[in-house]
Amino acid sequence: MKKWLLLTLLALAMVVMAACTANEDAGKNEGSESSGDKKSEKVLYLNNGVEPTSFDPSVAFDAVSWNPLNNLMEGLVRLDENNEPKEAIAEKIDISDDQKTYTFTLREDAKWSNGDAVTAGDFVYGWTHMLDPETASPAAFLAYGIVGAEDFNTGEGKADGIGIKAIDDKTFEVTLTDPTEAFLNIISNPSFFPVNEKAATDNAKWFAEADSFVANGPFKLASWDHDSKMVFEKNDQYWDKDNVKLDKVEWAMVNDTNTEYQMYQSDELDISSVPGEMYSKLKDSDELVNSEQAGVAFYRFNVEKEPFTNKKVRQAFAYAVDQDNIVEYVTKIGQKPAHGFVSYGFKGPDGNEFRDTVGDLIGLDKEKAKKLLEEGMKEEGWDTLPKVTLTYGTSPDNQKVAVALQDQFKEALGVEVKLQSVESSVFMAEQKELKHQLSRSSFLYDYADPVNALESFITDSSMNRTAWSNKEYDQLIADAKSEQDSEKRWTLLQDAEKLLIEEAPIVPVHFYNQLSVQKPSVSGIVRHPVGYLELKFADKE
Repeated sequence: MKKWLLLTLLALAMVVMAACTANEDAGKNEGSESSGDKKSEKVLYLNNGVEPTSFDPSVAFDAVSWNPLNNLMEGLVRLDENNEPKEAIAEKIDISDDQKTYTFTLREDAKWSNGDAVTAGDFVYGWTHMLDPETASPAAFLAYGIVGAEDFNTGEGKADGIGIKAIDDKTFEVTLTDPTEAFLNIISNPSFFPVNEKAATDNAKWFAEADSFVANGPFKLASWDHDSKMVFEKNDQYWDKDNVKLDKVEWAMVNDTNTEYQMYQSDELDISSVPGEMYSKLKDSDELVNSEQAGVAFYRFNVEKEPFTNKKVRQAFAYAVDQDNIVEYVTKIGQKPAHGFVSYGFKGPDGNEFRDTVGDLIGLDKEKAKKLLEEGMKEEGWDTLPKVTLTYGTSPDNQKVAVALQDQFKEALGVEVKLQSVESSVFMAEQKELKHQLSRSSFLYDYADPVNALESFITDSSMNRTAWSNKEYDQLIADAKSEQDSEKRWTLLQDAEKLLIEEAPIVPVHFYNQLSVQKPSVSGIVRHPVGYLELKFADKE
């Protein structure tokens, strides 16, 4: 009897131990192998920060939408590991001799996640939706190089006047007003993704929930708990699914860098942003990833408000800025100082970086700054410089840089500059209305070409926000956009940047970077300088 009881107790103990072991191992499926040599799912854990603005490609126009959307959908071309636009939904691209007509032949096996074929009509529908004035797409201007696009978007033309056409289900034709060397880069932007016409016609809000969303990219939207979590699954209808290694991507939405980093430390995330105060501790870590981002932080002078009506005064303030000091002692997250407006990451026809070729155009020069200020004040007859207020959007980082600039202007020019912090939504509206004298700003590229940044300062551009106008500059940009010779085009863009810095409606401070930590088990993630996270090539051990 005692022997039977002992055996029974031993058996129960083994069951309990097995259950405990099972509970301890629950969730540990990150690339490990279970019994029977069967590999568990490869799940990548990321943080999107906040809820995407929209998954309607025409409306989504920010990183929190682009990063996930770029992995759910795909356009005619897709940026590869070298940031070059390559054939994607289009398997063949023919360009006319005058470089104005592009004919895209779509892949026969290109399908939507619901099994529908991706057609040329889906591209016509999606692009027309983007340009429709009622959509109010912030990306519409990117398509203005297409015949009739601007007229339709501004209410002066009709949809059938746009130079886009479905020749048949698998042939899509686009006609441009002028040759545009950057065109394939432009249409790699998520705003140019197709839209499943049938799905969108049946449900105008097809993009708003997981059960109605139709994808044509490497992943599909499996679930979406708004403001909390998204789950992507490998899209088994994707034409290139054999090269997609991840089974799932789970996106948290945690809008606090410190919390995000804590989640990374506790293995809840595979990648995390880096809190500013942690950079010095992590800069030598093998897990730190510091990659370039095509964008620049800068300040705008309002040339209609004194004292910045005077060019030499603007130049004086520009030469008083110590970009190197700011990135080393103020922002302190491994950014590069901006001694020009065009970011790193753009190679010309000679294979050299645009930024390296042009070189440094602006930097600290106290003697020159003082001399220019004196000359400018003399030209205007000012014994005392009109008061200057520097305005910035509310954030601790913006405030730190503003305080540093305030000190630099005092030291180099002897000028007392007042600081004004304004709530971000109000700040942007006021800047557009030219209410600020000197104000903080930033530019992130929409597509991989220097002209995208430089055209912001042509006369009447909605992105200008300085009141500066220069006919020579306008002509340089216009000529660059229509120039077919790559080397000549590159020279025109370089001349435009030199003129922009010389005229000083702006002063650059630092270029952006993408700073993160990444688990050693993760590989193959591509962080394009122009904005979108690429998970198609990602893997996890």
